[in-house]
Amino acid sequence: MSVVSVARDLLLSFAIKRTGGIDLSKLDKIPDSLAWPLQRDGLAPTQRLEEARESDPVQRLTSFMGLEVWLVTGYDEAREVLGNPNHSTDIRPYMGKSGDVNKGDIGGLGFTDPPEHTRQRKLLQGEFTVRRLQRLKPMIDEIVEAQLAETEAKAVDGVVDLAQTFAFPVPFRVICDLLGLRDEDREHFRKLATARFDLSQGSSGAVGAIGGSREFLLAETARQRHDPGPGLIGQIIREHGEEINDFDLGGLADGAFTGGLETSASMLALGTIMLLNNRDAWDELVADPSDERVGHIVDELLRHLSVVQIAFPRFAKEDLIVGGHQIKKGAVMLVHLPGSSRDPRSTPGNDWCPSAQSSNHVAFGHGLHRCVGSELARMELRAAYTALAKRFPEMTMINDPAELEYHAKSIVFGVESLPVRLR
Repeated sequence: MSVVSVARDLLLSFAIKRTGGIDLSKLDKIPDSLAWPLQRDGLAPTQRLEEARESDPVQRLTSFMGLEVWLVTGYDEAREVLGNPNHSTDIRPYMGKSGDVNKGDIGGLGFTDPPEHTRQRKLLQGEFTVRRLQRLKPMIDEIVEAQLAETEAKAVDGVVDLAQTFAFPVPFRVICDLLGLRDEDREHFRKLATARFDLSQGSSGAVGAIGGSREFLLAETARQRHDPGPGLIGQIIREHGEEINDFDLGGLADGAFTGGLETSASMLALGTIMLLNNRDAWDELVADPSDERVGHIVDELLRHLSVVQIAFPRFAKEDLIVGGHQIKKGAVMLVHLPGSSRDPRSTPGNDWCPSAQSSNHVAFGHGLHRCVGSELARMELRAAYTALAKRFPEMTMINDPAELEYHAKSIVFGVESLPVRLR
């Protein structure tokens, strides 16, 4: 689930120098040579990205502060890079003073390689088995229904912002329950949840928001060490005790937060746009909300949208060949998940087809760092889309999708607001 935090932090950390690093807070903006792959044309990758993949699915993106950066946009090449266990995702050796582990600046699965990654993921993965996740289904259904009622109550003349009343609150409440946060802490936590990903104003604001939420979760981990809560943090403490320290557990909690909130919120909002803009698909969901039908729709939306735009950055531990290109030791490879998932070579025709199962995508990554919470995300999306269609079958959008305000240059692609007419 920490795929988002790692990708985000690396892009914020491209001011790396191999001889010591620089202060990230002084990096005013992400240069266009790095940021253009984060841009979209509506919901789709830009024509520039599509042309880059067609020309060569592995391209040298830029050389930034002495770091050679490669962009991977092809499905097969993406699986090759992401599936290679010899590539490193540990950016700490490159970050100098901006990544001081002793100050708690870095933590979580994304900054670790085996065997430490293996040890930490094992502690977390047990909480995301299908059996344990089934215990969360009644809670998720209850949260979805409560937010639907609140959405209806907040509508004015039948119009409401679905992003604010439904798409964000559902995963936020789920992640709070998952982590076992106290009710009195949730409002403060919510305020920390909204400013972590948008890079359009430069890195300093995002760095501050990242630090604030990490500080909160490290403090919450220390508190639950003495009074374990009912959620994931408390369960790991009860089952594993001193096997994991507060810093590592706080990093795992931060990964669950970053990977489980903004991504699911974006998928709920953008997926609703896709369905309402393809009315046949929405009407079919209303008519047939079966588990199989909804499962196909969710996977096709994941493939088509891939809201996490860049996977865990991979550092080459040695010289290697990818897609016919020689990648030098120390270079970083950025896998573009939307471009790779929409590669026509993996999905012939590449059309939007919610009636067929879409297994050929890398929306959750691939390999060692594949999203550990992928099944939880699917569970949330299935519950939310089904309940939304059942409650408001005649719902329509107020604006054309092209008129909506989307997140600019954001690791997690999303939309600022989604005005809809419920009936």
